[in-house]
Amino acid sequence: MNPAATLTLHGTLAGARRIGPIAVLVVPFGMAYGVATTEAGMSHHHTLLMSAAVFAAASQFVSLDFWTSPISVLPLLIAVFAVNARHILLGATLYPWLRHLPAGRRHLIAAIISDTNWAVAIQARRNGETDVGILLGSGLALWVAWVAGVGAGLFMGTLIGNPATYGLDLILFAFFAAVLADLWKGRNSLIPWTAAAVVSIVAVNTLPENWHIITGALAGGLVGAALDGH
Repeated sequence: MNPAATLTLHGTLAGARRIGPIAVLVVPFGMAYGVATTEAGMSHHHTLLMSAAVFAAASQFVSLDFWTSPISVLPLLIAVFAVNARHILLGATLYPWLRHLPAGRRHLIAAIISDTNWAVAIQARRNGETDVGILLGSGLALWVAWVAGVGAGLFMGTLIGNPATYGLDLILFAFFAAVLADLWKGRNSLIPWTAAAVVSIVAVNTLPENWHIITGALAGGLVGAALDGH
């Protein structure tokens, strides 16, 4: 049986330190979003409120395509769901770890789960760590970096430009490639990973934008679950 989860200040601070280098690199993306919202006509206070309350960079960028007058609510909701539906799977993988915590703490942690701190937490869990503070602290650090970056972008205007110009868009890709290497469990990992990749590629070319995220994740998860069941 897995040992019971704990949530401590020490673990929370450790999580923030562990994610620190990645959190710093989130700032330029927040700045780019701040600039983009200004160009889209969003007010500063709406931008900051959305960034603090929603904390979902990908879906926030997607929402800008629908930021017209009047706002097309249904297409906006569908697009945001397509981007964020992967959080259903992220939450499902973390539930066995978090289920013994009080509901209020679980909900707080769920509000700041992202791909990046999820990956850090999964690594920690696989290494035998039980302190959920790793997940909470790393999520809070990313949240602070995102909101601070957005705020800076609002006041720096078009001086920011596109992070891809400086190659910063490759940082998170490199991070997740390193995480995947660490999570590799041998040839058994190849089958679900391949299933996720193939379905994602097909979805990119056949389904509406961003649906490849959830379809690929579901395919990989279902194949992995089927293999584990045997």
